[in-house]
Amino acid sequence: MKKALTLITLTAAMAAAANANAAGVTVTIACGTVGIELKMCQDGGARWAKATGNTVKVFQSPNLTNDRLGLYQQQLAAKSSDIDVYQLDVVWPGQLAQHFIDLNGKVPAATIKSYFPGMIAADTVGSKLVALPWFTDAGLLYYRTDMLKKYGYTKAPTTWAELATMAAKIQAGEQKTNKQFVGYVFQGKDYEGLTCDAVEWVVSNGGGTIVDASGKITINNPNAAKALDTAASWVKTISPSGVTTYGEEEARGIFQAGNSAFMRNWPYAWALGQGADSKVKGKIGVAPLPKGTGAGARNAAALGGWQLGVSQYSKNQEAAISLVTYLAGPAEQKIRAIEGTYNPTLPALYKDADILKANPFFGSLYSVFTGAAARPSGPTGVKYNQVSQAFSGAVHDVLTGKTNGTKAVAGLATTLARIKGTGW
Repeated sequence: MKKALTLITLTAAMAAAANANAAGVTVTIACGTVGIELKMCQDGGARWAKATGNTVKVFQSPNLTNDRLGLYQQQLAAKSSDIDVYQLDVVWPGQLAQHFIDLNGKVPAATIKSYFPGMIAADTVGSKLVALPWFTDAGLLYYRTDMLKKYGYTKAPTTWAELATMAAKIQAGEQKTNKQFVGYVFQGKDYEGLTCDAVEWVVSNGGGTIVDASGKITINNPNAAKALDTAASWVKTISPSGVTTYGEEEARGIFQAGNSAFMRNWPYAWALGQGADSKVKGKIGVAPLPKGTGAGARNAAALGGWQLGVSQYSKNQEAAISLVTYLAGPAEQKIRAIEGTYNPTLPALYKDADILKANPFFGSLYSVFTGAAARPSGPTGVKYNQVSQAFSGAVHDVLTGKTNGTKAVAGLATTLARIKGTGW
């Protein structure tokens, strides 16, 4: 605790010093809207504004990441100064680096060193620090503790086969009195969220990471095909047909209404599930996502997370840097962890007693958050968005029964080779 408190005091002092030179301007920040994300951004911005005499204007970004990226690219391509601070997905720095200032030399070196090294590495393109890590994410399995007990289970499933068996049994029993009840909900819509889910399926079944670290296309293999076929087998059995249109919030809505035994989602869903309006408050368990069977099978959670970067085109860069440093600092990250279940990007906060009291699973699943499976944004660089869209599209075709896993991965490999061309 002493280390964490010292870090908070140090960062607050540095932020105050920066703020003293950047008072009296309006800084616009683009924030997401998933769960209570927008409110948390507004609250944090208000605290900074009160402390500095500046004003924060919050730009409400689209919910879906694909839509958000498209909007950002339009703004940045036009060199618009309308937005000063952007909330960036962990896979975007390589695509957008040219539009953001280098935070090296503008943010104290001690502050940069206080983050997880891997997250700073993800935000670094060449020698340029494009953004600061704001919160990190990894996919988790949520389950109804009361339902498992009711149907004779003592622990969460550890394999996908176990999940399917448990979900089917619970669903069959519950549908006798509640026809809306389903076994499992996840993100099945054709968008970046499906890329995350499908990376987890493929990696957990020993099917590789679509494109490996050297840039080689690896998706065309039997384990990857099997993983997609397995996921497709859930649709219309333990998952509703509509799951192929679900994003994070659609899945959470069903689970939180008490109509699903299991759910795949991000950590933010925990705090909302414990809210006063939640029908499953006090009945939620969290576990690592299951793994497949056979050679190479392992637990795999997609690495997510969001960063804060300052636009090259901002007319208030000094104040914008101050806001970024403040929001990504330990005091704000602690508030966000306790109130919104947003995972800190500062190792010191994982030992904070207040955070662990609010989110008991942070400690037990620490390795899930720090050892998550990355999407291939690094090796594919500026072409990652095309790669992801091709991947999620192929997966969606399998989920909706348009093709099978074997044909999908073979066709995807051909598509990716065309996207790659002479190189990533």
